[in-house]
Amino acid sequence: MVQITLPDGSQRSFDGPVSVGDVAHSIGAGLGRAALAGRVTTKGAEPTLVDTSYVIDQDAELAIITAKDPEGLEIIRHSTAHLLAYAVQELYPDAQVTIGPVIDNGFYYDFAYKRPFTPEDLTAIEKKMAELAKADIPVSREVWDRDEAVAFFKSIGETYKAEIIESIPSGETISLYREGDFIDLCRGPHVPSTGKLKVFKLMKVAGAYWRGDSNNEMLQRIYGTAWATKEDQKAYLTMLEEAEKRDHRRLGRELGLFQFHEDAPGLIYWHPKGWTVWQQVEQYMRKIYQQNGYQEVKAPQILDLSLWKKTGHWDNYSENMFTTESENRVYGLKPMNCPGHVQIFNQGLHSYRELPIRYGEFGQCHRNEPSGSLHGMMRVRGFTQDDGHIFCTEDQLQEECINFTALLQKVYKDFGFTEILYKVATRPEKRIGDDAVWDKAEAALMESLRRTNCEFEIAEGDGAFYGPKIEYTLKDAIGRHWQCGTIQVDFSMPARLGAEYVDANDQRRTPVMLHRAILGSFERFIGILLENYAGALPVWLAPEHAVVCCIAESSADYAKQVADQLKAQGYRVNSDLRGEKITRKIREHSMQKVPYILVVGDKEREAGTVAVRGRGGLDLGVMPLADFADRLQNDIDTRQ
Repeated sequence: MVQITLPDGSQRSFDGPVSVGDVAHSIGAGLGRAALAGRVTTKGAEPTLVDTSYVIDQDAELAIITAKDPEGLEIIRHSTAHLLAYAVQELYPDAQVTIGPVIDNGFYYDFAYKRPFTPEDLTAIEKKMAELAKADIPVSREVWDRDEAVAFFKSIGETYKAEIIESIPSGETISLYREGDFIDLCRGPHVPSTGKLKVFKLMKVAGAYWRGDSNNEMLQRIYGTAWATKEDQKAYLTMLEEAEKRDHRRLGRELGLFQFHEDAPGLIYWHPKGWTVWQQVEQYMRKIYQQNGYQEVKAPQILDLSLWKKTGHWDNYSENMFTTESENRVYGLKPMNCPGHVQIFNQGLHSYRELPIRYGEFGQCHRNEPSGSLHGMMRVRGFTQDDGHIFCTEDQLQEECINFTALLQKVYKDFGFTEILYKVATRPEKRIGDDAVWDKAEAALMESLRRTNCEFEIAEGDGAFYGPKIEYTLKDAIGRHWQCGTIQVDFSMPARLGAEYVDANDQRRTPVMLHRAILGSFERFIGILLENYAGALPVWLAPEHAVVCCIAESSADYAKQVADQLKAQGYRVNSDLRGEKITRKIREHSMQKVPYILVVGDKEREAGTVAVRGRGGLDLGVMPLADFADRLQNDIDTRQ
């Protein structure tokens, strides 16, 4: 007798071993048809995702996974990656398959083929995928001996797949999934048949090195997306179309904010208008520092390699660092600001009464990112952080984390972001410090979020090498998620660099160090702002608050006078005195997304007024200049 306990606590008994699929059908025909997999938990074991064909031979807890579950969507996407590989080999038998994982919103599969895939190829492949899905071909799991699997894939010319299997330790289970004439290495689980895969689309082809190593051969990566419903996929594709319109690289070029050039890969040339936006962000964050007990500091750009070795960066991060030499000494161009802040803290011995000490720096960092990973302002080699470090006692740790979360929420709200996701990233395999220290740090972060009533997820193994962290992810206007802020607990680096304070008993203690950033990279955050607002930045951030346009030459002097008066009051205002038609001026400045266009002619000159147009063609009417200045100031003060 096998007893199955369902999520609602109800139980079902079976005379003998029973498959997940049979349990689903016993509950109801609809659930049986919808079942994609199962999550099985047996006594003393962790929950495990399994195929519907998996046979349960002992008492267990079981949850049936359908397309409505997050795990179900991931299984659909993984199975669709296999369907893609199946279709490619049906159409192009010489193509070799390599790896095909699930990614955000979809999947990809890498292929080795004698020629580049074309857009026409993608159309043909997608059509073949639809045919194979319609055929509703069963997908079955097989367990093979490792050496047998290696020999098999070599015999059919799949050298990449054979190499992957050879890298698996001897004695481990090798599972293969078969659908029709196609067989592939995979842990699974997968959908029970190809007919479960109804909504998918191939997106693009890109290059990718085998195993991600630039020394290896270049493969072709086909990206695709897959969803549970047509409505979900349509919404995603619509979001992609909107995201393309909002691409910060295009906006930066069209609005004259910044540029990129091949002579400085991963670095940014800021134009005057773009640098104005930067300065507004920096000045705002400087006030945040001043109002919340941070002392602004500035540490050197390059530091001797011996310091990076002490901190553990050289052992754990050297592949991402730029180095330089002078007078037989090797220096590292800083990828982060923390060692410099510890050195500043170490200048003089601090009392516990001085703690917490909060340092803030707009620190310029450089990281040797692979050229293939660079992406406009979102992934660069040179960037500036709103970086800060808090030195505190263990007793102060909780309150500092709580206060930081509240501060971050305020800052994000001021920039227009109100939806935040919280994630606690725990210890990675490659780390420094003992487990007791990690236990303490992880518990402190989780408790700080509980006390601020923030729901959070756990990201196992995603912490920094020196400590766990909270990751703060904001949601933009079109539903995309951007991880920006972070706070990281570090019990290790202060000790490594000799940071100390004197406690109430005159004993020397090592402070806890909190690494924290709200915006993260200024460059990336400004890119996010541009895309969130589609270039139409809020008035307080806009490079220009207003442009004054004269209708004719007779009102040009008045237009300049208006602009000068507003400039004198501290507003960012320019005048357009060209002899162009007023309709053309309005159109051009509207395309530049200027918040306000002030139109002046002879009537306005004589009355001392301005005709005001807001973004989006909004006619705000004629008003005295003082009234417009009040309106502008209110927009800035309220950050509308």
